[in-house]
Amino acid sequence: MNNQSTYFKQLNSTLKNYKRAIPCLLIDLDMLDENLQLLQNSLAQKKDFRIVVKSLPCIELIQYIMKKTATKKLMVFHQPFLSHLSEFVEQDVDILLGKPMPIQTVAYFYKSLKGNFNPDKQLQWLVDTADRVRQYVDLAQSLSTKMKLNIELDVGLHRGGIGKLSNLKKMLAIIQQHPNHLKFSGFMGYDPHIPKLPNVIISQKKALNKANAFYQDCIDLVKHEFNSLWHEQLIFNGSGSPTFHLHLENNSPLNEVAVGSCLVKPTDFDLNSLQQYQACCFIATPVLKQFKGTTLPGTEKFKGLLNTVNPNFKQSYFVYGGYWKANYCYPPALKENSVFKSTNQTMLTTSKTNQLKVDDFVFLRPHQSEFVLLQFGNILTLRHGAIDNDWSLLRNY
Repeated sequence: MNNQSTYFKQLNSTLKNYKRAIPCLLIDLDMLDENLQLLQNSLAQKKDFRIVVKSLPCIELIQYIMKKTATKKLMVFHQPFLSHLSEFVEQDVDILLGKPMPIQTVAYFYKSLKGNFNPDKQLQWLVDTADRVRQYVDLAQSLSTKMKLNIELDVGLHRGGIGKLSNLKKMLAIIQQHPNHLKFSGFMGYDPHIPKLPNVIISQKKALNKANAFYQDCIDLVKHEFNSLWHEQLIFNGSGSPTFHLHLENNSPLNEVAVGSCLVKPTDFDLNSLQQYQACCFIATPVLKQFKGTTLPGTEKFKGLLNTVNPNFKQSYFVYGGYWKANYCYPPALKENSVFKSTNQTMLTTSKTNQLKVDDFVFLRPHQSEFVLLQFGNILTLRHGAIDNDWSLLRNY
């Protein structure tokens, strides 16, 4: 962002002239376009790109990114999102589950399925144990359908998935024994731990090599011992926004990467590896009340002293809503007061140099996109500083 002050002053003016003033979620499409171009340039046909839906839980936003990047691949982590997406996605869209689903949730999805979505061809369920594979066998048989199964690998995160080849053999054997109801579709191995591990424990290079080596061993096992399951369309998925850049070299076993958050860049993704990506997702909320100085309950007689000792108590404001997983980013030097930390009206304090007035907007950057976006009923998109559209979020129930 070239000039933060000018940018947010223009947004403040835009929002003050909008049809209503309530807390809202903004996505700047101009900056999103630049992030998408960066991603495409870095991938440069080295790997396929799968959109992580939980990080971008908005129908129009997903469609926009699919069109801009020409991808037909989605990763979904929530059954209501899956059911909602299945109502409108085209028949060439491929969906990979990002976590194993309880069998009753899987059954519910099939029973409530609407539209022309074909799960036999378009959906890969993620499985992590032999017991879960057996559950899927039983369900597929009862539904007289065939289910594609992708196996979760533990490549070092230790949050579940297969970490031993002996356990993988058991799962592959069950799939192989049920060709009429199950089809092996590939592997998924998530590795966000790699850049976070302290060097005193293991270097990033060694952790990455260890993860890649195990992933490759799993691929080789299918090739050599379960050849009937092997086909050229197998998906070898992994990474995420913090690590996809580590898989762009030839020694990575992945043929696709999953990316979502870096495209809107919440604060949790202010990483060295993502320096070129711009934050383009903001919360904006109007100022409801303005006071000279700061008065806290029970400390009225000390107001003058507190306001003198702490220069950030020279002015106080109450904003519409609050207590989001987000950092105040404009105007600068706004401090959230812990006494009035509220989802209804949050108190902010600042120095006397701040020029905020009632009905002005303050701006925040979310810590993450997947949870915070769902707290708003919709998304206002920006184009050249003006409100361009009003996009709806995916159903969360």
